[in-house]
Amino acid sequence: MMMNQICINLFLFLVLISSVQSRFITLHSSDHTDLISDGITDNVEKSTTPSIQLPNRQSYLSEGICEETYGFLPCTTTVFGNLFLIIIYGALMFLAARFLSTGSELLLEILGPGIVGGLFLPMLGALPDALLILVSGISGTKEVAQEQVLVGMGLLAGSTVMLLTLLWGSCVVLGKCDIEDSTAVDLKDTKRLSLTGSGVTVDIWTKYASWIMIISVVPFIIVQLPQILHINSGRHLVVLISLIVSVTLLISYCLYQVFQPWIQRRKLAYAKHKHVMSGILRHLDLENKLMTDDYSPNIDIIKKLFRSLDLNDDETLSVQELRALVIGIRFEEIEFDKEDAVLKVLSDFDTSRDGCIDEEEFIRGISKWLDEAKRHKMIHKFYQHTKKEHDQWLDKSDEVAEGVENPNWISVKAGLLLLLGATIAAAFADPLVDTVNNFSTATSIPPFFISFIALPLATNSSEAVSALIFASRKKKRTASLTFSEIYGAVTMNNILCLSVFLALVYVRGLSWDFSAEVLVILIVCVVMGLFTSFHTTFPLWTCSVAYVLYPFSLVLVYLLDYVFGWS
Repeated sequence: MMMNQICINLFLFLVLISSVQSRFITLHSSDHTDLISDGITDNVEKSTTPSIQLPNRQSYLSEGICEETYGFLPCTTTVFGNLFLIIIYGALMFLAARFLSTGSELLLEILGPGIVGGLFLPMLGALPDALLILVSGISGTKEVAQEQVLVGMGLLAGSTVMLLTLLWGSCVVLGKCDIEDSTAVDLKDTKRLSLTGSGVTVDIWTKYASWIMIISVVPFIIVQLPQILHINSGRHLVVLISLIVSVTLLISYCLYQVFQPWIQRRKLAYAKHKHVMSGILRHLDLENKLMTDDYSPNIDIIKKLFRSLDLNDDETLSVQELRALVIGIRFEEIEFDKEDAVLKVLSDFDTSRDGCIDEEEFIRGISKWLDEAKRHKMIHKFYQHTKKEHDQWLDKSDEVAEGVENPNWISVKAGLLLLLGATIAAAFADPLVDTVNNFSTATSIPPFFISFIALPLATNSSEAVSALIFASRKKKRTASLTFSEIYGAVTMNNILCLSVFLALVYVRGLSWDFSAEVLVILIVCVVMGLFTSFHTTFPLWTCSVAYVLYPFSLVLVYLLDYVFGWS
């Protein structure tokens, strides 16, 4: 499949080269070094060789002549020609993203989620966007760079908005399941298009990812402070401060992702322990009421239970007697190490550390557990709460990790795919930016809107297709993975791509005049972040909020820039 795509792209590219016209520069012995050849070679007498003055970029555009990127890539000044080039270069950027994504996934199989998932995957996913932003303002004069960075800002804003609106809403639609007891039931989709009765449920890590995404907009706020406070001096310094904050957040986010698997295992172990605790309370409460009417421990009943559990009447509960209690309890669809659970229960109760539990320690331990269950009023509700909490901390991975065959070959293959993807992205980022600017000139459409709509489709299509496939599996784990990747991609846009953009602005001394674009990013990130950061279940109606935000963003930028004159 991938080779077919390569062949199709190369074929279209060759057709394009054969269909457009270009001018070849030839060297003359004339002293006029600013002359270019019209195709007549040096063996023709100079007196018969017509020549023209070498025009600048603006003259090229006004006279209907375009500059070839790298001196040989095709170019055109027509609307449909540039549209065709955008499609070709966009397809190549999509191909680069696919290579990077596939290589990263192969590397993930070998090295695990820590380093690869925390560092390489997020950065490589944002690499095409970062390269496009970089080349949009790295070449040409300062004035040309100031105009071309609109392409980079359009890509940055467009990627963020597309991920949080069109892709987010589509994942809710494709991943929806029936909602029962405020939770979407895996693989059960009988309520069809019920706006409140169907939706998706994610784990608690996804909620944390949305919080991190909100924090990632801080550099945008900092860089906008001079405009907000109407301060003209010190703007270059503010860009530097925002750049430092953005890089610091990038490093912190990568470290968090590296250590997240360890944190997640610790959280999951604690959630399992709480569920075992609630299960024991529920089991003991079935025949005897452990709490009185005022929700205080029923000491007489607890003493009676202790005697019933003390099978050898030695007035202590041994490890064997605790093991018999834990094994006899049915925990609904929860798998855990029962021996480890017994040892943790013993650790909770055995304050004397003599390896057994006497009656006084048993009463204190049960009373401590009941205090935690008290806020749920009923022990059964406490049990359901701990089960739900356990499910939230489960690993988002939908597949069981197994031994990898031929790790050396997979490592080489992953490295080649990553190298090829990075090379394609670096090679065609510049011509894509040039083509967007040429298309903008030919159509009189501002380059921001072209890059806002078209470029994210090229650089984020691979991640979007992957997210939609995962969402369509209609499981909580795949939904969690899908939405976490969306929030992670936006976070990486907000810190890695913004860091590249701010570095470009600072080094080249460009002016920061993107108030409308930054406002759109802030609105979409904050609204979708707050909208989803306090809940783990998203009903179907929430997709409408996401869908509406996309056209709202375009209209808002147009009104602020071209009606109210913010830029």
